[in-house]
Amino acid sequence: MPDRSRGNGSPRGAYTRSEKVRARVKNSIRYFDYSLVASMVFLICFGLVMLYSASAYAAQVDYNDSMYYFKRQIFFCLAGAAGAYIVSLIDYHIWAKLAKRIFFFSLILMALVQTPLGKEVNGARRWIRLPFNQQLQPSELAKIAVILFIPVVICQVGKQINTLAGVVRVLCWGALSAACVFFLTENLSTAIIVFGISFLMVFIVHPKKAVFIVPVVVGVLAVLLIPMILGPLVQAGDFEGNFRLGRLLVWLDPERYSSGLGYQVVQGLYAVGSGGFFGKGLGNSAQKQFIPEVQNDMILSVICEELGVFGAIMVLLLFGLLLYRLMVIAQNAPDMYGALVASGIFSHIALQVILNVAVVINLIPNTGITLPFISYGGTSILFLMAEMGLALGISRKIKMG
Repeated sequence: MPDRSRGNGSPRGAYTRSEKVRARVKNSIRYFDYSLVASMVFLICFGLVMLYSASAYAAQVDYNDSMYYFKRQIFFCLAGAAGAYIVSLIDYHIWAKLAKRIFFFSLILMALVQTPLGKEVNGARRWIRLPFNQQLQPSELAKIAVILFIPVVICQVGKQINTLAGVVRVLCWGALSAACVFFLTENLSTAIIVFGISFLMVFIVHPKKAVFIVPVVVGVLAVLLIPMILGPLVQAGDFEGNFRLGRLLVWLDPERYSSGLGYQVVQGLYAVGSGGFFGKGLGNSAQKQFIPEVQNDMILSVICEELGVFGAIMVLLLFGLLLYRLMVIAQNAPDMYGALVASGIFSHIALQVILNVAVVINLIPNTGITLPFISYGGTSILFLMAEMGLALGISRKIKMG
């Protein structure tokens, strides 16, 4: 008779072997975040529709082609999608080995902006000339360089991140990149985002969250005191040659400068206010004919005018789903580096969405921050899609069960 104590030749033994096979199969299954892909696709498709609606008039006037911006954005979206797929197939640990080189390469590219290779657009010198009449904004690379490199520094610091010296060491790298963005490309808003990404990653890994309340409170108090400090300047209205001070004054009293530096802000507020709850209907915006560069950082104002508050809420819900899926990937990443990279991508998109919305409703001064996946911009969409590829690459390493 067979030895039933070992399960050989018995139904019980066969059941045990099948359980082992199922366990091996289960462990071999890799997770892939289709919800992240779906939210990203919805945002891009919605962005293309709104981009055409917002930019058709300006494109017809400037280029005699109402689909000029739309066609270019589709091209960059398709290229970005292909790049995101390729990046998602690469083991993200490879990026950890290349992170320092990518970081310094981004600094070199920003330095090239100040050479004859640099290109000035609308009074700002932030781009590098490329062949075939194309251009590259190196500050966008700085964002992804920080997302890849700061986690490496945090992992190297280890338990010393609990100390002030460890925190300073990490933040110094973020401050270096932010300073280069500010001084080499004269882009204050992107510099704030770059340093904000570094700050939030340190906040995430630091065991004593209360320590970070102090700088946040100081920052909030500084913002609240700005009206008091700049009150006399608002009355004087003297900001010639200082566009940053001009933006602050416009923020405090936009109607005073509605015919000059505050024109874009005031027209954007008119668009937001005239849309009501359900909007005027897709394509029926009137203010898009008057808002300068409406396809860039002010596209949310057209969304509010055509689709109303309801449409804006739907957009924010889509961003909420995207951020939630990034948070899930960060929580389930197989190691600290993957979790921090996903957290850095989360921080970048969250900061950019918050700042863009705040600018459109004049809660903060105009910063020129675009709305991710929706605003026009080839460099922006390419690097955003690369970040999504990174997040999907991390999700592939999550084991089921």
